[in-house]
Amino acid sequence: MMLSVIIVTWNGRRFLSRCLHAVAAQLQSADEIIVVDNGSTDGTAGWLAHAWRTVRLVALPSNLGFAGGVNAGLRAARGDLLLLLNNDAFVEPECVPALVETMRQHPQIGAAAGVLTFDHRPDLVAAAGITARRDGLALDLWTGCDVHSLPAAPLPVMGASGGLALYRRIMLNDIGLMAPDFFNYLEDVDLAWRARLRGWTCLLAPHAHARHIYSATGGQGSPLKQRLLGRNRWRAIIRCFPTGVLRACLPHMLAYDAMALAYATITRKPAMIAGRIEALRDWSTLVQERRRIQARRTVPDHSFAAWLEPPLTPWQTLRAARRLDALLAGTAH
Repeated sequence: MMLSVIIVTWNGRRFLSRCLHAVAAQLQSADEIIVVDNGSTDGTAGWLAHAWRTVRLVALPSNLGFAGGVNAGLRAARGDLLLLLNNDAFVEPECVPALVETMRQHPQIGAAAGVLTFDHRPDLVAAAGITARRDGLALDLWTGCDVHSLPAAPLPVMGASGGLALYRRIMLNDIGLMAPDFFNYLEDVDLAWRARLRGWTCLLAPHAHARHIYSATGGQGSPLKQRLLGRNRWRAIIRCFPTGVLRACLPHMLAYDAMALAYATITRKPAMIAGRIEALRDWSTLVQERRRIQARRTVPDHSFAAWLEPPLTPWQTLRAARRLDALLAGTAH
């Protein structure tokens, strides 16, 4: 099976050499690398044309975000297997073969999730796939855990994090590409949920590791990230949650948002509020998209609901966020 590696970049030339050298060393002669340049102004396109002539460049005239950039790369790709790799993620030895082997040994799955570790702390997991809770919050799985605590064999997870995700083309042909209007953040969650609704499964490949510079592009805690997370959270929920599951989980979702809005007001973070208002403005469009997605659903409510973890208390949620901030604060050391 031919493999296409798709790397989306926006003013990320400083990361690309390390990223490309690491992944190119693990590919077969028939495989390809596609770099989608999202309208960068740092000379990425010219540098690639000179330094990486074997790389296929898809140069976009403007920044379409991660979702739009990925879709452009997926449309250009020729492979049966499609590997998404962040431009600030650097595969460790045997990462790509481990992902491909997981697909080969399990031909029924639609995706394989790799393990992202923190670049400054490669002993700790940044994301080992995606998990979700009944309050609609989608999170990176096992963040902060020691890599040695991961299981030895592949195991089912809700979905793959878009920073290191291997997809089968036949799955994407079935469920569609990423939702371009998401721009950045949670587009991989929306895709994972749509895959679940169609009966596709995902396995974590625990030995496929890549070191990742966390939020190098969007900026951890930036107003842009806060707005897009608040908006895309509800976009994904409205589009993907089956009606029965949505009805059962709605009290938890509203409780979480009440807490988030109170926190945003107290800490003066208006972007968190603006994102949620933006999602409400998109209501009619989202409902139409929901009807199309739910009309093609092939799994019962309980199959989707089984992947949802119980919600945390507000204090547990806040503590988890502060632990991540403390971990990221060590980046400069």
